[in-house]
Amino acid sequence: RSRTVSATKPRRPTVELVIMRFIDPHIHCVSRTTDDYLFMARAGVIAVSEPAFWAGYDRSSAGSFYDYFRHLIDVEPKRAARYGIEHFSWLCINAKEAEHIELSRQVIKLIPPLLDHPRVLGVGEIGLNKNTRNEITVFEEQVDLAATHNQLILIHTPHLEDKHKGTAIITSILRNDSRIKPERVLIDHCEEHTLRMARENGFWAGLTIYPVTKVTPQRAVDIIETFGHQMLCVNSASDWGESGPHMLTDTYLEFRKRGHSEHEAAEIFFNNPCRFFGQCPKWKIRPQ
Repeated sequence: RSRTVSATKPRRPTVELVIMRFIDPHIHCVSRTTDDYLFMARAGVIAVSEPAFWAGYDRSSAGSFYDYFRHLIDVEPKRAARYGIEHFSWLCINAKEAEHIELSRQVIKLIPPLLDHPRVLGVGEIGLNKNTRNEITVFEEQVDLAATHNQLILIHTPHLEDKHKGTAIITSILRNDSRIKPERVLIDHCEEHTLRMARENGFWAGLTIYPVTKVTPQRAVDIIETFGHQMLCVNSASDWGESGPHMLTDTYLEFRKRGHSEHEAAEIFFNNPCRFFGQCPKWKIRPQ
């Protein structure tokens, strides 16, 4: 007699798929094309943060800044939303144009009513450019603005040879203001010689992947391996220069190529920005 044997298919092992998501904590979308938004969406970027910055020329009136602020908080979020990307911004007068104190004060007066906008995370990117007395004065007044309104702060540190001195001035001013909580400040554009300064004073640090004037993906991963990823955010700061949204994912690929896990990568490229921005109640995205 023949016996019928029920064939049972072997059970396949369960594989947990990890979908890598990214946040670019510092990018200037106003200077990027729709192709860049499409690239970010395809790469898994779900949110970006855009600080107010230099327009490529010095603006001649406070009205020019007001129009720019409206673009940041009203126009750019709609652009990003077409690609499924959340867009947030920061408001300030940038360090490069802060040399003009009278104009700077006019611009600063425009900011308080806009800080309640649901897309504004805080005051930034404020800081120094050439470490001049006028820049320091305007920086101090914008720190006061942030402290008065209990805002997060995003810091711009100077380029190249001015960076160490400028970062020392910035951290000294922040430390000497008792209203400022270091964990609510991100000091951006750090390099090896300034990241330690930010960390030792309790601030968040940012690495900007901008190969010509800041760091390359390879150098960024060297820094992460040396200093660790705690209280560290990685960004592209893409504007009109030699950077682009791909610098964020290029750095991720370099990090993974060296044998670091997907979990470790998620801590740097997604969870850390969520932790810093999450101190603002407008930021609803949580660490994964």
